[in-house]
Amino acid sequence: MSADMQKLIGANEEDDEEEIEMDVKEEDNEDHENGQKHIAAQMMLGADGVMPSTSHQFQIQQQLQEQVSTPGGGARRSRPLEEKERTKLRERHRRAITARILAGLRKHGNYNLRVRADINDVIAALAREAGWVVLPDGTTFPSRSQGSRPAGDSSAGLTSSSSQMLSQQVPPTSLQGVSSGYCASVEYNACHMKGVFMPTPAPYDLSSSGHSQSSGMVGNGGEQTESLPLIAGSMEVINEQIIGLPPKLPERDFAGTPYVPVYVMLPLGVVNMKCELVDPDGLLKQLRVLKSINVDGVMIDCWWGIVEADAPQEYNWNGYRRLFKMVHELKLKLQVVMSFHECGGNVGDDVCIPLPRWVAEIGRSNPDIFFTDREGRRNTECLSWGIDKERVLRGRTAVEVYFDFMRSFRVEFNEFFEDGIISMVEVGLGPCGELRYPSCPVKHGWRYPGIGEFQCYDQYMLKSLMKAAEMRGHSFWARGPDNAGSYSSHPHETGFFCDEGDYDGYYGRFFLNWYSQLLINHGDLVLSLAKLAFEGSCIAAKLPGIHWWYKTSSHAAELTAGFYNPCNRDGYIAIAAMLHKHGAALNFARAELQFLEQREDLQEALANPQGLVWQVLNAAWETCITVVSENAFVCHDRVGYNKILENVKPVNDPDGRHFSSFTYLRLTPLLMERQNFMEFERFVKRMHGEAVLYLQV
Repeated sequence: MSADMQKLIGANEEDDEEEIEMDVKEEDNEDHENGQKHIAAQMMLGADGVMPSTSHQFQIQQQLQEQVSTPGGGARRSRPLEEKERTKLRERHRRAITARILAGLRKHGNYNLRVRADINDVIAALAREAGWVVLPDGTTFPSRSQGSRPAGDSSAGLTSSSSQMLSQQVPPTSLQGVSSGYCASVEYNACHMKGVFMPTPAPYDLSSSGHSQSSGMVGNGGEQTESLPLIAGSMEVINEQIIGLPPKLPERDFAGTPYVPVYVMLPLGVVNMKCELVDPDGLLKQLRVLKSINVDGVMIDCWWGIVEADAPQEYNWNGYRRLFKMVHELKLKLQVVMSFHECGGNVGDDVCIPLPRWVAEIGRSNPDIFFTDREGRRNTECLSWGIDKERVLRGRTAVEVYFDFMRSFRVEFNEFFEDGIISMVEVGLGPCGELRYPSCPVKHGWRYPGIGEFQCYDQYMLKSLMKAAEMRGHSFWARGPDNAGSYSSHPHETGFFCDEGDYDGYYGRFFLNWYSQLLINHGDLVLSLAKLAFEGSCIAAKLPGIHWWYKTSSHAAELTAGFYNPCNRDGYIAIAAMLHKHGAALNFARAELQFLEQREDLQEALANPQGLVWQVLNAAWETCITVVSENAFVCHDRVGYNKILENVKPVNDPDGRHFSSFTYLRLTPLLMERQNFMEFERFVKRMHGEAVLYLQV
């Protein structure tokens, strides 16, 4: 009997390798196999569900053999010919429609669906798109209901076609510790569970691929001993055998894709406060290693607090000149950041570089040059945009100070511009160099996923608000919201940001429009001067990826940061248009955001990284501006690099869009370790569109 069943298994595995359009013979074979499996189940279990005796098993086996070999035997022989033809026609029609649906989803929706995907795969993909939680067994439920689901209930959210049977996942064939007989039985059962959701893990996602489930139990000899449904205990035993073994998943081949230059960010403290190059010999060795794997160049921050530290318009570029010469000799390129903010206190800051000392002296006598919150706390990360046109910096306005700094840099390093060594200049427009308000300062008590606070309470910004309110004819609107919560509040805890809150009222719309317009005006003014200083060179501006509370109606965290982007308004189109006006590129500093959907903390914060990435990039593509990017999180592994590659070079993009360059965060001793550097070299080759070997995780 076991030999017959093994033959049957082998035949069915070969059938499953055929294309979706099966012919009539395959349909008949499938019906025949189902009939045999039904009789085999009756043989294995008696009518009362108890295992029959050995003699009774022998009798049933003889009946089975006679029924299979008899021309008139089997339940399927009694089916009318017309009914079988109608079933075949319906099946072909359903498969044709499904094939067209899946082709459209792959081409236009960028869904990663397997070749023989069914409607359950589509439901799972759409559920993930909508922000629902999709478990490895196929269970789907809204993210809000995760905490209320009873423990151990894995069938609460199954689709109708999968509610009668346990979902299964095909384990990798190369797993150690699991017998070959077990793998064969799982593949057989998985291939013949028609209409049952077969969860396919997302590419390069190892979080759910280390576990596997089966409808059979494994004996010590590697043979299938029973065909009973798994209970919790047996599932735990099998998972213990498999857990921790990384599967080998197929990777996308990027050979022949567009060439995307790769830059590496240099350490924040590569130049010290005396504008001297720190450890030039060690840096030279590292740069040579980067050059050996064809990295295109490096990115360096030119700190305002270092270069113009002591007195207005006294610039010291010595350390940067030595660094630039070193880069030039190695025939690398440079991306330079005009950093008009302080370094220290934010995530990833490992050095402290404050604003120039002479600016700090002015701030002690006039603290309103800094951003201020409702409680009067000052934020010294950067200068308030209220003084962009106020002559409070030793006779100069803030934008004049920025322009003089950029013009000095352009004159000092003119030969590097002429030789094309400096390929891009990124202009700092706010805290961390990003175009945003400093609405989420950790030093003032903000903790993720807090909504942050409005930063408009210095005297210069309040004067601007008063002027705008008077022009509107409502002078009593010259105030900030008094019900917007605190730094770590959640939207529903406030009267301003909650659903149907004041943010969407007459005053709320007025205030948010004024607040966000100041952000756009600041970027417009500084970039216009940057374009003048760096005429003929590529300039860029950096935008943050504020994705938490994106699924709420108000988008509170974005509002306090200056992006007027509630659910009924696109707040990024105007910013993209402003960048397009000056020919500036967009540096969207979240290259891997859209792959973070399943993180639990993001679900609790009603975050939607993928939705944010889609909206920002759409605004950029529609206004025809160049897009560059950098990673937000430290990455040294294959999985992380694959996620970045998928975002930088989208698959099946009908317009062939891709990022123009990518900057890796950042050069550290950890990156230079052998295994990490080998992975990075492989990543660089794939960014360049070169063929690489061993396309397995």
